[in-house]
Amino acid sequence: MLLRFVVLLKNMTQLKKSDDFQNNEKNDFEFPDDNNKSFIAKTFSFLLELIKTVIISLAIILPIRYFIIQPFYVKGASMEPNFHDKDYLIINEFAYRFNEPERGDIVIFKNPRNPKEFFIKRIIGLPIEKIKIYDNKVYLYNSEYPEGNIIEELYLPEGRDTRGNEIIELKGNEYYVLGDNRDHSLDSRTFGPIAKDSIIGKVWVRGWPLDKFTIFEEEKYNL
Repeated sequence: MLLRFVVLLKNMTQLKKSDDFQNNEKNDFEFPDDNNKSFIAKTFSFLLELIKTVIISLAIILPIRYFIIQPFYVKGASMEPNFHDKDYLIINEFAYRFNEPERGDIVIFKNPRNPKEFFIKRIIGLPIEKIKIYDNKVYLYNSEYPEGNIIEELYLPEGRDTRGNEIIELKGNEYYVLGDNRDHSLDSRTFGPIAKDSIIGKVWVRGWPLDKFTIFEEEKYNL
C-alpha cells in the first residue's frame, strides 16, 4: 500500500513538472506577442503626440505668420546706409491695428503705381500736415509749427541732402514717405503720399546679416 502511494506521488510530481514545462513553453511563446503589442502601442502613442504637436504648432505659427509678423527681403539701395540689399527683416503687421503710424517709422507698403510690388521707406509726414522740400531740406508745417520747421534726420549721413522742390498738403489718411538714400530713392517725391491702407506693416527686426541684427525703436526728432 505504501509502495503504491509512493509511486502515485512520483507520477503526480512528474505530471506537475510536465505542466510547468508546458506553461513555460506557452509563456515563452507569448512574451514576444506582448512585446510587439507594447511596441505598436508606444509607436502609435508617439505618432499621436507628434501629430498633436504639429497641429498645435501650426495653430500658433500660421496666424502669427499671416496676421502678425511677416518676413521681407530688402531689394535695392533706396534705404542705404541704414538698410542694404538682401537684408532680412521681420515686419510687424499688427502694429497699426490699434496705433497710428509715427514719424520715423520704417514701413513696408504697396507701390501706389503697382500694388503687386512692395517698397520700404520711412514716414516723414503725417496726416493733415504740410511738407515742403526746398533748398535740399525738408520742412514741416502743422498746428505746432504753423510757420514751418526743418526736420532734423539724425539717421542720415552727414551731408546727405533731400533734393526736390515741392509743397504737399496731406489728407486725413495720407503719409509722406522718403527713402534714406535720398539721391537714389523712388518715393513720395515721385508717386506722392501713400494711404494708410496700403501699409503692410512696420519694420521690427533685422535678422540678417547676423552681425547687423537690430531691433528697431522709435526715432527721435527735433519736433
